[in-house]
Amino acid sequence: MLKVTHKMLIETALDEVETLDVDDAVPMLEDAESLFIDIRDPRELEREGKIPGAVHAPRGMLEFWVDPTSPYYKDIFGSGKRLVFYCQSGWRSALATKTVQDMGLEKVCHIGDGFRGWKDAGAPTEAVESK
Repeated sequence: MLKVTHKMLIETALDEVETLDVDDAVPMLEDAESLFIDIRDPRELEREGKIPGAVHAPRGMLEFWVDPTSPYYKDIFGSGKRLVFYCQSGWRSALATKTVQDMGLEKVCHIGDGFRGWKDAGAPTEAVESK
């Protein structure tokens, strides 16, 4: 028997992180101090597209890309910009946002309805080519 379920992890994350709705997130596309981070699997991006200008950071590499002491560190995570994480439905991004917040990043949030909610609201998307 598990001591902590995925639902419990998500609930804890949602209690501790900032969650944006799509209407609040869309104007951030024009904000040079905000950066959208897509943590979905590459196949999801190729199949469905992404938020324009979003950086792809696969969930499995996120902690390594965020940590400056890691050989996999990516400078964008030290940019000081507000990082707006998203996944398909908001679960993975809630967990990812909590993780990087726990690691010490301060200007982080996520889109509660995920990319599905973004698309359903008619917000802009862009295609992603297969690699």
